Amino acid sequence: MDSNKRILVMGVTGQLGKLVVDRLKGSNIRVTTRRKDDVAKLKSECGDAVYMDLDDPTTFDAALKGVDSLFMLTGYTVAMLVQSKALVDAAQRVGVKHIVHLGVFTPDPHCYDAHFAWHQMIEVYIKHSGIKYTFLHPNCFMQNFTGFYGMIKNGNVCFYANDKRVGWIALEDVAEAASKILSEGAPHYGKDYWFSTELANPHDIAKIFSEVTGAHFGADARSPEQFLPDISAGADPKTLDPYFLGVADGCKQMVDGRMDYICTVRDDMQTLFGKKGITLAEWAALHKEELLKLAKQPIDV
Repeated sequence: MDSNKRILVMGVTGQLGKLVVDRLKGSNIRVTTRRKDDVAKLKSECGDAVYMDLDDPTTFDAALKGVDSLFMLTGYTVAMLVQSKALVDAAQRVGVKHIVHLGVFTPDPHCYDAHFAWHQMIEVYIKHSGIKYTFLHPNCFMQNFTGFYGMIKNGNVCFYANDKRVGWIALEDVAEAASKILSEGAPHYGKDYWFSTELANPHDIAKIFSEVTGAHFGADARSPEQFLPDISAGADPKTLDPYFLGVADGCKQMVDGRMDYICTVRDDMQTLFGKKGITLAEWAALHKEELLKLAKQPIDV
């Protein structure tokens, strides 16, 4: 890698962005934050940090100036459409050479889950910009069990596709792939990489987590219809961001077969590194302490 090449990484206060930065240490990286008070702290940790607010496109040009490669990671709301368009326009204006975009698992282009379709439209726009690109397509994140969605409820592994086995990927693998692609650049231009390591349903996952941690996990295979009532916590689901409506619809399409591609293994960690992606058992071992806090009851109690 050219040591003068500057890589801008978004989302460093979130799980994936932080993992990417950790793997790019020693490279010429710049990170962004929408909190002005965090800029100094991030500068001390990463070497270069700038203020950039996805809801304020006037902050984009200065943040992207002098950047060669951009790791593009936008928010999970309908606002991502306008945010992404404005960000690509700014990247084009200031001369960014390569965009690595975190998308979704859409090997079939005929996809009608709203938030999946948004990513597809963003990627069409990136192609239209003329900027060199690489698209990352992860399936369901293993980190959802301990993170944002809280997919372990009362010690039960919960998912909203009945007993359907879907594909899973560890954020650690996506970060490793992203850092390699950002560092190497040209060999990855115009390529799509797919990340779906292993198929499992809540019963499979509960068994794996129990065996690895030595604690008891149950399984709660919920129907797609239960997602919106659960995520809205009693509020009117119509007030939710359309992103969540898309998730609910996606779960329905997994069950009825329209999105059966979510239920496939496609592991480009093999392509990039000559090794398989992290399995659910390996991921559980890495996150054992987090999982133990979510378990129903330790086995030795």
